[in-house]
Amino acid sequence: MSKYKTKRSPFSEMLSALSDPSRQKIIDILKDGEMAAGDIAKNFEFTAPTLSHHLDTLRKSGLISSRRDGQRILYSANMSVLEETAEKIIKLLRKK
Repeated sequence: MSKYKTKRSPFSEMLSALSDPSRQKIIDILKDGEMAAGDIAKNFEFTAPTLSHHLDTLRKSGLISSRRDGQRILYSANMSVLEETAEKIIKLLRKK
């Protein structure tokens, strides 16, 4: 095992974030508009810390963004990033 860590590319981070079915569902929910974490949580049976972890992973990958609205944090899907990721995947699958 190498003692050097390889930094993952932003594209790899997005693919990793998208690999989880719960995170895919979160993105699907957020495609309709921004929502607070509590509203997103109504669609799942996992704990608040688990939802927070998923939201943080998606936010760090650039697939969702967040903004403060008073005491709430609202999340929304970054459709342009999702579309760019889809285009990169299609390019990878195309024959040359």
